[in-house]
Amino acid sequence: MKVICPERVILEHVTSRWGVLVLAALLDGGTLRFSELRDGIGDVSEKMLTQTLRTLERDGFVRRAARPVIPPHVDYDLTDLGREAALKVRALAAWTESRVAAVAAAQLAYDAGRG
Repeated sequence: MKVICPERVILEHVTSRWGVLVLAALLDGGTLRFSELRDGIGDVSEKMLTQTLRTLERDGFVRRAARPVIPPHVDYDLTDLGREAALKVRALAAWTESRVAAVAAAQLAYDAGRG
């Protein structure tokens, strides 16, 4: 039986392609409806966004609030835990953006040495 570390699973949820983008969108946008999240993220299917939101909600990062109106309105925002995670993810994203040139240079040097 394979034992999975709980922190690894949480890290995968937070740093997944869509997890990062959902956390960032909610950090920047505050409370957003599903369609606002989908439009803000772009290129995400409704199925994948729903799955990501459910995972982040289950982990305690995202709060889902359904309003009993017709048509139904569902709002999403970050919990305190989610805001903390989103700030960490944003810091990693900012660092990555600032180091693109260094990584590209390393890749070129590696490829030149292999070719």
